[in-house]
Amino acid sequence: MAGPIGSSQFMYSSAAGGFYGHQIEQSCRFDEGTSSRLYRDFGTPSGATKLTISFWLKLVEAEVDGYHMLFERGTGYSGGGGASIGLTASGVGGDDSLTMYGMAGDGGGNNGANNAGAGALRDIAGWYHIHWKVDTSKSGMTGNNAKVVNHINGVNNVFTTSNEPSGNLNRFNDNGSTHSVGNGNGGNQRSSYLAEFIFLDGQYEDYTSFGETKNGVWIPKNPSGLTFGNNGFHLKFQNAAALGDDSSGNDNDFTATGLGADHQVLDSPTFGE
Repeated sequence: MAGPIGSSQFMYSSAAGGFYGHQIEQSCRFDEGTSSRLYRDFGTPSGATKLTISFWLKLVEAEVDGYHMLFERGTGYSGGGGASIGLTASGVGGDDSLTMYGMAGDGGGNNGANNAGAGALRDIAGWYHIHWKVDTSKSGMTGNNAKVVNHINGVNNVFTTSNEPSGNLNRFNDNGSTHSVGNGNGGNQRSSYLAEFIFLDGQYEDYTSFGETKNGVWIPKNPSGLTFGNNGFHLKFQNAAALGDDSSGNDNDFTATGLGADHQVLDSPTFGE
């Protein structure tokens, strides 16, 4: 949720005297069982081994079986193995732990599943801010400068796995691969809301570029001024007729499938239904 455990963004709605310096106007609802997703093929990356991903997530239902993809690099990859960010309901971490799959080496595998007891995503009423930064060109990195770092609401997670990716591994930013947002291609689906989904190509950007703590609550910051790179995109879901429109200035628009105008929702980290 947006803020520490026990708090909610509904304490500070958009009508609460300008509490939020940056407003997120809407979100997109992705449905389980309808293959609803956004997808596009990536081009030549600005920096294949370095990237940053930031988005806001609200769950619709409690833990489900299996693995739910939130961002997937799917078909078209020549190196073998899958790559995705999602929630693991069983296995590594368990209990809706956040996992980056496919970054533990050339053979794939889980990397960075957060501790299920301390960081499980179980709240279905509030918003979570998810931040990942990756730089596989580095060696000997630890702590907040590791090759793969994730944050939930500004808190660096304690990983139950610490498999560092091999040197210069590229799994999320390769030319010609189809990338999906919201659900995976052909399975691993779950109903959820996403807001302000940002992908930075060639940038290793800290979580403080996307959020800040105010009165004990983790809230969004204006992401303007970021460097997006060739494959970078910013999905605001602001056009109900074209939910995949990119606002980064790159025109890296996504194609929508299973998403109608009614999937644009006036619920966000700064505005409650």
